[in-house]
Amino acid sequence: MNGRLVGSLTFEEIARLSERSVLLLPIGSMEQHGPHLPLDTDAILAQALAEAIAGRFGETFDIWQLPSLPFGLSGEHAWASGTLSLSISGMTALMRELAREIVRSLPARNLMIVNGHGGNRGLLELLNYEFKADFQLNACALHIGALMSPMTDAGLPEIHAGRDETSLMLALAPDQVRCECSAGLGKPLDDAEVRATILDPGVSWPWSSGDPRIAHRGVIGDAAEASADHGRAILERLLDAAGATLQRLLLNQEFVRAP
Repeated sequence: MNGRLVGSLTFEEIARLSERSVLLLPIGSMEQHGPHLPLDTDAILAQALAEAIAGRFGETFDIWQLPSLPFGLSGEHAWASGTLSLSISGMTALMRELAREIVRSLPARNLMIVNGHGGNRGLLELLNYEFKADFQLNACALHIGALMSPMTDAGLPEIHAGRDETSLMLALAPDQVRCECSAGLGKPLDDAEVRATILDPGVSWPWSSGDPRIAHRGVIGDAAEASADHGRAILERLLDAAGATLQRLLLNQEFVRAP
């Protein structure tokens, strides 16, 4: 059990936190993840990783976990039933209000967002500047998807609900995976089309996981090759990255204070 949940403390116990404490904020999404994974996959993974980070590094970095935010920016999946996406203005307002309340109500001034959904990344990167400038909150965002599936020049990229994401779910929440539905999800996709539509560094497109040129039943990747062993290896890689990120986050806090 994670004993470092802010929500489990009383108002008097908040004094356990200090300015050097690190808050973890898991953020996910509510969106289609193919026929084999639940709509809240990103929220499940963000919370599970935050719990694992607190379990491994909680004492070292004085980590405290905030309640999860289960919604995000999911316009690329809006074609599918069940997808609930915030607007850009709505999520911006929500995150700024939360940052304001953190600074008002808690002594901690370090925040690591554990982001489970790639579509949240652009906004979070910009908001981190405002958290620093407007609220004096030292923040960063750990992006599960990018760390889970680093881009290579070989093979089809794992963008959404493919081998890597399904494997991590098999390792962390196996009861939520419909394994019988993943058998037919190894259909080859056009690698060049996926890269041009989603990964072109020079052009941004409003792509959709409902586009049959780049996705099969909402999946962009090879879910049929998923395994729990691969998921456990990914988890260790994520935890290593989290440890290094926490060190740098606290170093940034000292650097900002330096004359």
